[in-house]
Amino acid sequence: MSKKIHKQIHQQDRRRTIKTLGVAAGVGLVSKYSPSLFPRAYAASEPIKIGAQFHRTGIGASYGRWYERTAAAAVKLINDEGGINGRPIELIVEDDGTDPKRGAEVVEKFATQHKVDVAYGTLFSHVVIGSSPRAGELKLPYIVVSEGHHVASGKLNRYVFQPGITDVKSQVISMAPWVAGNLGKKVTMIFPDFAFGHDHRDYFSTAIAQQGGEVLELIAIPPTETSFTRYFPRVPKDTEVLYHVMVGPGVLTFVKEMGQHFGSKRPEIFGFIDSLEAVDLATPQLEFLEGTYFWEGNPRYAQANQTEYDKFFRAAVGVDGNGASLSDPKDVSTYAHMFGCWETLFIIKQAMEACGYNSAADRPAFIEAMEALTTFEESRNHPQGSKVFNPQIHQSFGHQYISKVEGQRLNVVQKTSIEDGMYEPEGDYTKMAL
Repeated sequence: MSKKIHKQIHQQDRRRTIKTLGVAAGVGLVSKYSPSLFPRAYAASEPIKIGAQFHRTGIGASYGRWYERTAAAAVKLINDEGGINGRPIELIVEDDGTDPKRGAEVVEKFATQHKVDVAYGTLFSHVVIGSSPRAGELKLPYIVVSEGHHVASGKLNRYVFQPGITDVKSQVISMAPWVAGNLGKKVTMIFPDFAFGHDHRDYFSTAIAQQGGEVLELIAIPPTETSFTRYFPRVPKDTEVLYHVMVGPGVLTFVKEMGQHFGSKRPEIFGFIDSLEAVDLATPQLEFLEGTYFWEGNPRYAQANQTEYDKFFRAAVGVDGNGASLSDPKDVSTYAHMFGCWETLFIIKQAMEACGYNSAADRPAFIEAMEALTTFEESRNHPQGSKVFNPQIHQSFGHQYISKVEGQRLNVVQKTSIEDGMYEPEGDYTKMAL
């Protein structure tokens, strides 16, 4: 980062009061963070309505809880500092149940009942895929905070973006060289049997092959599975690296049973933190993970070289240095992903201000303003790190983190470069009609 940008950010931050924002999740299927709670200066201004599609229930509930808290904290900060084009944000939350059909219904409700300006926030890939077509039909900008390659594949539509978090293809391309060079080249993969897991299956298999490695066995597990013991005998004995990425309510059971099966005679283990998001590493029976490795989108534990931006973000969303809630140390955050909600809201603000957004009639201008973005500098608004945005595929590329479990915490051992995860575009949304 240039000294000029660094100085500008410091000047901005000095004018702001850093404080912890305690945000309670709303009750029921829909909540509104109303502009009536905001400064009197907004009294005559119509709010910018952002429809937040979160997983309050279903297998993505732990993510949904923290996505909502993070979004509410970002909205409060933006509104405290003048809103978007002088107007407050009104965040309207709907629960999609982590269900594709219900997700499409939520998008419909945002457009026809709540009349939001944009929809935002979805995580699970099958819900994104199920919801995106309706967003395109309704011409409702749909800004997701997912990880799958579905947006960047070019197979959705011009109204769908993923600017605040990287995709699986980029993540595994970044890390395959490190895995092959440090852990081994004979890999067995365990992954959830839906779109997100299939992305890992397809893109990591290709990436490790490019490093001279091979995938010996692919073990797909239903995302609602609660017992995993019967799957582990399928791991070939000559496996050097066990690659796991699991989601859902059974993840803690998955890790415990993996430890029980392999004991001290385990291969090297490389996992995605999705397998343990919102789970305390000090939980009994997780001692098995000592010395294993994880991908993290953003390091859960504050590192020795923690930036001022990470400190600000933790305070704003109410998270301590261990990644747990300041009000309850047992309430562990989904820190590796939820930064995307924070960063995406600031990106929406940036694009709306660039195009002078006023109403739904300006949605085409908003889409074009989003497509005019190219880079996001590491800052208070982008605490996870700098990113490069590719407007052709509506996808950002950023840094990835590889962390090692040491003493019941995660310590970063590798931070990839942005260039490590870049690939050629597979489509061009900008050529689609608005």
